[in-house]
Amino acid sequence: MKIADIVQNLPAHLVVGIDGYRELRISHVIAGDLMSDILVSIESEALLVTSLATEQTIRSADIVGAPAVLLVNDKLPTHAMKALAQTCGITLLATPLPMFESCVALYHITQGL
Repeated sequence: MKIADIVQNLPAHLVVGIDGYRELRISHVIAGDLMSDILVSIESEALLVTSLATEQTIRSADIVGAPAVLLVNDKLPTHAMKALAQTCGITLLATPLPMFESCVALYHITQGL
């Protein structure tokens, strides 16, 4: 799936978009709030789904090579988080859905494509 599919089909909005973000391919989803669990993931082209609206989330996404982060539960990123996402070239999305519903919706998006 692509970032454009997520924005279009999930109730999500773009917070920070890198050049060409709409065509960014997502092949895996990593969901969690415990960054130590996220850091053991080796999935490339992964979307990191979390409710942690901190700079550490962006740093963790950068380490595992995740090109995008989806903040759930209507979390608002800080200015520092947005700036770091821009610097690291990570697309940042946000949704009002809770994590479980976001993951289910993402699954349905992949099945519909």
